[in-house]
Amino acid sequence: MAESRALVDGFHPSTEALRATREALDTMVERFPLLDARMEDRVLRLQPESLQPFGSFKIRAALTAVDQAVHSGATRIVTASAGNFAQGLTFAARRAGLPVDVHVPDSAAAGKIAALRELEARVISHPFDEWWTIMCDRDTGDNGATFVHPVAEHSVLLGNATIGLDIQTAWSEVEIVIVPFGGGGLCVGIAAALEALGSQAEVVTSEVAGSAALSAALAAGRPVEIPRRPSFVDGIGSTRVLDEMWPLISSRITRSIVVGVDEAAAAVRELALRHKLVVEGAGATAFAAARRPEFAGRRVAAVLSGSNIDAPTLAGILSG
Repeated sequence: MAESRALVDGFHPSTEALRATREALDTMVERFPLLDARMEDRVLRLQPESLQPFGSFKIRAALTAVDQAVHSGATRIVTASAGNFAQGLTFAARRAGLPVDVHVPDSAAAGKIAALRELEARVISHPFDEWWTIMCDRDTGDNGATFVHPVAEHSVLLGNATIGLDIQTAWSEVEIVIVPFGGGGLCVGIAAALEALGSQAEVVTSEVAGSAALSAALAAGRPVEIPRRPSFVDGIGSTRVLDEMWPLISSRITRSIVVGVDEAAAAVRELALRHKLVVEGAGATAFAAARRPEFAGRRVAAVLSGSNIDAPTLAGILSG
């Protein structure tokens, strides 16, 4: 648990570390321009991480984490992931010659599982509660492998932070950055990068109704257990904010917007039909939140975190 304890001391990357990490990612991670969402009452721009390799922002964190694991002498890697992080991690590990075991929840999208198997990961499925226990205690029963947490790792946070660097570099006038909330690694990384770069932009998170653990934690002032209602928005949401992430989250995030499942579906539909972007439910929550009336007159960036939505689900949403 040394990795977990280290996070309690905080995550404050230097500008030099951010730029060096971004430069190391240049061969794999695209520098996309922010896309104008064309709204009349605000300036809303989209950070299209959905267009990254493997359809997710998590390629940034995965490449950074594997590089650190290799330097630490890892010979095998194991992780717990709903799919997006594991795809990037498996790809990066294979490049380094390391096998990967992936523990997934049984609610993970079929397309993500199929992609993992194509990448030759060994996939182990668990009921959601059992999988969440692995996320919390990192115990997979395999003491011979290096566990790479998809959220609570310095290397993962540093990879995620490069998104904040990209946004600030492209649009220094941004006032609000809306980020989907899964485990907190994305919002913490982006917020830390903006702080390091001297930005005054506020990071606001988006969640889906029925699985909004951060909203509950912010209201209570601490992580609390909530009932979870599964939906097509499978890439974010849990029954509780990770205790080890709470100090990093609560020091930077003061509000989270809860998006209804129908609202998320409408956002997926609009992104596809109007903006020609395939975005999964998690990323669509940021777009939906950014369109709320409270952000009228503001300069807002929404992070479209991924595109890995099952084809039948997308077809159903597009057909109404």
